[in-house]
Amino acid sequence: MRKIKDEVNYFFVDESGDPYFYNRYGNYIVGTEGCSKILILGFIRTGNPKELREAIVKIKDEIKNDSYLQAILSFRKSLNYFHATDDSPEVREKVFKTIVGLAFKAEFIVARKIESVFRFKHKGKPNLFYDDLISKLFQNQLHASKQNVIYFSVRTNRARQIPLEEAIQKAVIAFENKWKTKVESEIKIYPQAPQAEPCLQIIDYIIWTVQRAFVKKETRYLDYVKNKVSLIVDIYDFENFGKNYYTKKNPLDINKISPL
Repeated sequence: MRKIKDEVNYFFVDESGDPYFYNRYGNYIVGTEGCSKILILGFIRTGNPKELREAIVKIKDEIKNDSYLQAILSFRKSLNYFHATDDSPEVREKVFKTIVGLAFKAEFIVARKIESVFRFKHKGKPNLFYDDLISKLFQNQLHASKQNVIYFSVRTNRARQIPLEEAIQKAVIAFENKWKTKVESEIKIYPQAPQAEPCLQIIDYIIWTVQRAFVKKETRYLDYVKNKVSLIVDIYDFENFGKNYYTKKNPLDINKISPL
């Protein structure tokens, strides 16, 4: 095992899609309007969030008086916080060109919503599905640095913090059991609104590129930021088992993954 580093790692976590399989009447709704076929969880990791925050604030300062952009309907919302789905192409371009030069790395787990897996592995409970993916996302992340600070993007319900803490602890235990060692790192977890944390706006943009690639087979955005993405795991692509961990050595080819 590597010696623990006397440093702080910061993780900023977001999601794309949802963990739901059924509506309130018990009907299976995956793939219908408003219910995604996949759930993506991911983070950006950095040792210097101050640099990232300042870069996002700088973009807003540069564009706030741009009369060309002011005519765009979504512009006022973009000044509040950047959100790749809602931002105009003009704003999106400025954000991408900035964040691609910043010091961070991103990792993702893409989970296909397979009913049999959901019912048997996750007992048909959306929270168990979500928390299991969080555990897998962090399983190999929390042992190397003296302190880990994790910010989860929270847009609505803050009551999820305790289950998230339990999911992170599960990741630690899995690592300890696998490597027969004790994780000594301190872990702090904070729910945070993206409006208040610029780094969450960055992970929002990067996870959007992964979502576009898998759902729309549009890879131009992911290709642009590919040097920032160190791992994508298509965890339930059973047809490509053994080859579904995508890295620089095994780059993602969206045409070779199993259909959603």
